[in-house]
Formats: sequence, C-alpha cells, structure tokens
Amino acid sequence: MLRVVIMDGSAVARNLLGSVLTNGGHEVVGDSNTSLANLARLVKLKPQIVCVDIGELSEEGLALLDAIRAALPKVLMFLVSSKIDAETIQVTQEKGVQGFIVKPFNTVAVLATIRNTILKIAKQQTRPADDNGSGAQASA
Repeated sequence: MLRVVIMDGSAVARNLLGSVLTNGGHEVVGDSNTSLANLARLVKLKPQIVCVDIGELSEEGLALLDAIRAALPKVLMFLVSSKIDAETIQVTQEKGVQGFIVKPFNTVAVLATIRNTILKIAKQQTRPADDNGSGAQASA
C-alpha cells in the first residue's frame, strides 16, 4: 500500500480519484487544491505518490511541479488531466512527472498506470546494477 496525496482544483475529481486509489489498495493520506501554499502540508504528509492536476500548461502549474520535486525528490509524481498531448508529456516529464492519469477516471486504467510506472522505475533502478555485475563477471 502506497501513501498518496491528490492535488486538484476540483473537489469532485479529488474524491473520485481518492475512491479509485483507496479501492485499489492505496492509502490516500491527503488532498488539496493546487495552491503552492499547500506544499508545506504535502511535505508533512510524506506521500510516496503525488497525483496533481495543473490544468493547462502554465508557469504557475510548472512552478508547482518544480516545487513538489524540490520538496520531495523521491516522490512518484503523476499528472492528472483531461488533456494530455505530446507537448504536455514532454514538458512535464522534464519537470519530474513519471506517469499520466487521464480524466475522466477509469479505475482499471488508473491502477494499471500506477502499477506499470512503478514497475518501469524499479526495472530502471535495477538494470545498472545488473549491467555492472555482468561486466565484472566477464572481466574476472
């Protein structure tokens, strides 16, 4: 069970996503709107996952992603949006977003996205160790 915080300007969206995540076995430890003022509360909750809707690409939304990444460098960050295009993916990945959750929420898709992102990151973290280990064996 992973600890999750949901940041979205819509209380309805926060509640819906919270239900999906809770029913999927995650612990939703908090939710808030997307104000930078909520960042201190976010840090205090120590989530492992942050689901955030920044709305349209804007300086304010990108600043929020930067602030989350700076405050919680190891957190898995998922962008929640009804509009995810190539530019949004590229720009937000540069800001540290690892996964994308599309509105309206589909329970299976949301949980699969989180699971697949976690598996992908785990494989990326173990691959360098495997490569170094096999290289050392070949040299010996």
